[in-house]
Amino acid sequence: MKTYKFCILLVSCLFFTMTSFGQTTKAGPIIKNFGKVFSVKNADYKVDASQNFHVVFDVAKSPEKKNVMNKWIETAARFLNLHAQNGIPVEKMKVAIVLHGRSVKDVLNNKAYQKKHGILNPNLALNKALLGADVQIILCGQSATYQGIKKEELIPGVKLSISAMTALVQLQNKNYRLINF
Repeated sequence: MKTYKFCILLVSCLFFTMTSFGQTTKAGPIIKNFGKVFSVKNADYKVDASQNFHVVFDVAKSPEKKNVMNKWIETAARFLNLHAQNGIPVEKMKVAIVLHGRSVKDVLNNKAYQKKHGILNPNLALNKALLGADVQIILCGQSATYQGIKKEELIPGVKLSISAMTALVQLQNKNYRLINF
């Protein structure tokens, strides 16, 4: 009898563990093909839909493999989708991404990316979707110049700043909140 109860308990635990891990994520409504997020039920810290959500993501990291999309850039899509799915109107959200360091390659157009890395840019569709949602993508001119990247090699719509530091300070002076990884 003890073995039977133990087996029932074990199966129940496995079932509940598998169901919790089997949760699905959902993209959209702002960025349709990127930025999937989990739905969180019964959160104790509630979303205040009366606030403005103005953020700047400081992104210096990029995957080692050149054929992998940059998950730190995708965080901006997750931010937009997460908050839109939880009742924040798109008008209350302003998002900027400031790229420097290793991440500068991630905003190269396909021609430049292929010339430098031998493949098409795996971040192109993500960056275009973000730009299409009025996300500012700003590239550090210091990092770009150091790495030999010219403005004409960038995805159209990406802005070039004299430095990441300058862009970060100016955006924070406009009440953007810094999110750094």
